Amino acid sequence: MRVPLSWLREYVDLPATETGRDVQAKLIEVGLEVETVEQLGAGLKGPLVVGKVLTIEELEGFKKPIRFCTVDVGTANGTGEPQEIVCGARNFAVGDKVVVVLPGAVLPGDFAIAARKTYGKTSHGMICSGDELGMGDDGSGGIIVLPPEHEAGTDAIELLELVDEVLDIAVTPDRGYALSMRGVARETAIAYGLPLRDPALLDVPAPNSFGYPVKVSDPIGCDRFTARTVTGLRPEARSPIWLQRRLQKVGMRPISLAVDITNYVMMEIGQPLHAYDRSRIQGAIGVRRAEQGEKFTTLDGAKRVLDAEDLVITDDRGPIGLAGVMGGANTEIADHEAEGGTTDVVIEAAHFDALSIARTARRHKLGSEAAKRFERGVDPQAASAAAQRTVDLLVLLAGGTAEAGVTEVIAPSAPRTIAMPADHPDRVAGVTYGRETVVRRLQQVGCDVYGQDDLTVTVPSWRPDLAEPNDLAEEVIRLEGYENLPSTLPKPPAGRGLTERQRLHRRVGRALAGAGYVEALSYPFIGEGVFDQLGLAADDPARRVVKLVNPLSDEEPALRTTLLPGLLSALRRNDGRGSHDLALFETGLVFHPREELKVAARLGVDGRPSDEEIASLTEALPVQPRHAAVVLAGAREQAGWWGKGRPATWADAVEAARSIAREAGAELIVEQGQYGPWHPGRCAELKVVVDGGTVSVGHAGELHPRVVKALGLPARTCAMELDLDRVEQAGAGTLQAPRISTYPVATQDVALVVDKEVPAAVVEHHLTEGAGELLESIRLFDVFEGEQLGAGKKSLAYALRFRAADRTLTVEEASAARDAAVALAAERTGAVLRGA
Repeated sequence: MRVPLSWLREYVDLPATETGRDVQAKLIEVGLEVETVEQLGAGLKGPLVVGKVLTIEELEGFKKPIRFCTVDVGTANGTGEPQEIVCGARNFAVGDKVVVVLPGAVLPGDFAIAARKTYGKTSHGMICSGDELGMGDDGSGGIIVLPPEHEAGTDAIELLELVDEVLDIAVTPDRGYALSMRGVARETAIAYGLPLRDPALLDVPAPNSFGYPVKVSDPIGCDRFTARTVTGLRPEARSPIWLQRRLQKVGMRPISLAVDITNYVMMEIGQPLHAYDRSRIQGAIGVRRAEQGEKFTTLDGAKRVLDAEDLVITDDRGPIGLAGVMGGANTEIADHEAEGGTTDVVIEAAHFDALSIARTARRHKLGSEAAKRFERGVDPQAASAAAQRTVDLLVLLAGGTAEAGVTEVIAPSAPRTIAMPADHPDRVAGVTYGRETVVRRLQQVGCDVYGQDDLTVTVPSWRPDLAEPNDLAEEVIRLEGYENLPSTLPKPPAGRGLTERQRLHRRVGRALAGAGYVEALSYPFIGEGVFDQLGLAADDPARRVVKLVNPLSDEEPALRTTLLPGLLSALRRNDGRGSHDLALFETGLVFHPREELKVAARLGVDGRPSDEEIASLTEALPVQPRHAAVVLAGAREQAGWWGKGRPATWADAVEAARSIAREAGAELIVEQGQYGPWHPGRCAELKVVVDGGTVSVGHAGELHPRVVKALGLPARTCAMELDLDRVEQAGAGTLQAPRISTYPVATQDVALVVDKEVPAAVVEHHLTEGAGELLESIRLFDVFEGEQLGAGKKSLAYALRFRAADRTLTVEEASAARDAAVALAAERTGAVLRGA
């Protein structure tokens, strides 16, 4: 909600010295999230005046239409002579009043104006558009054309209210009343301790039988409907400048007088309204649920198929409006420039069910300003006042006549009351406020309070969010100041801390961050189309997803079964913004449906659930293992004086998996594999040993070119994903600090000749197993292929380091361990010592 400070001052007599920043601080103290204070007209310097166009000369021979104009600016230029200005706009004519900035002025953005020669003429200033003055879109598509009553030479800065401060408030869903000047003014008055001039306190005529006929068939969906009629409007009447500027400041575009007035009153009082062209309504206005499949065209020109839950406004022909969301094209107010413009209007001010409007708006993807307010809660008692305010403005600005008929259809309802002990806010906050303070603060909010030790609180109609004693306690606490609550640090019981699983997750994150990866957190939602982009088989288990009943986006209705889509999306986004050398990681839950679907039982709220009830809830949830994944693109090592650098390769993805396994104390088995998104010749399958059996936990390598193209990724993108829970199961439990041996190391090198198809990792695995506990480390330092080895053969050279913890190894012991390693590798892979 954008709140101009100049408009706010109409309802609260703020001190003249108060700035937007001061008001921001006060509103934050009472709980409103004021994000920014925009300084309109910052740096603007005149002369900026009203001018009357005297002549227009069309200049020929240029690529675009150019006009040479003379403009009367009164005495603002110091001479009284017409000002010569070159302008390319086409939406004005001789005799029109325009806004002229003269040499010496400075426009927003530090744009200094001076006389300059252009298109063969000297232009002494500029005829301005709304964008050039920081006003926003006024709907003209060109320069500003003012009403004819303004004299040439009038100061346009004051006329257009160009200098102002606008507070931008992020309104939370429970504070719908703050989506209006009335609501924000009430909070401001409370914060400053000043009286409020409530714009909804108007004299409203009583309902009678002469009003426009209205029939409400669904009193639950619409519990209040007010209709007023204004006739004799001047079709040519336009919104005055002050009205247009206020709409622009709150972020709305002026359209036509009748529509602008309804928008203005909505922003002022918070009640959405709609104006119907009475000549286009046939018969009585009705409110009912739509028929399934019923068709209707809204004001935006879209043809919509309605649902049986949609609430619609109708006449004898059918729907004329989607209640609380958007009006229909068949009763639209005619533009003031159109022939046969609207002269008679029917004003609708109604109160609709919040849940119904919210569902309709989401169903049809129509996030209108009206729907935004209805779904957060609108004051039902303000409908008649908002209708009266609209009628008054139409009479004042469009020369209309208010008909005597007033229609009000109201479903009976009682005020909401809440019983609360007077000391309840004290017990919630841990602060002694006292009954007097509690009553005073609740009355400031608008509540009626009765009683002594036990209070009976009648909630104001504009606060549907106040439903229980804790809500009332929150009002007292926020108005007394959250900053005044005492801070008491909790004292955790001794001997507790992170679980071993939590420690592992943190170690994994630190290890990857230390290796140069940046953590990226992504939403756990995906669309099923991403599985086709990743190249997964039709029967792949990852395609079985858990779908949400109410997804945030219809394009991503399922919970993820892999971390890759989110990570690859982050990589693509960063690459598109100029960061080409990327290494990202994420650890998070993935979700798999259970074989047997169970419905969770509804638990009571009068006590803690039993262990059996918690277990039954857990069984109804999807299986949620924790995965870890990395993606890489571009350079893994930067070039510089230290070297040429190198690009990221599949080996880096495999090394990331190794580092995770090391943190878990697990031995990772790396074998050649083939799966889904990975390149078949550059894909490693990752395995661990759990309970004596080898289990696949993931894959690593370079992505397939088809996947790279489908997802719009950089060439040679690499990725790794593994099941962190399975790796944890394969670990040795709590990591023990290694004992550092003080005895010297014995190094033995071996070169083995194997078939080309045998992976080096497999040979390394068998060497490690055969060498036994004396082996400290093993490293592949050379791969050789040549004619002397024979066709289809390769040589793998390893450096084996042996060390004992309690003694210096003899040559015989080191050689025996080496021979045992070579023997097992020869038995398992057919390896032969090179040169043997």
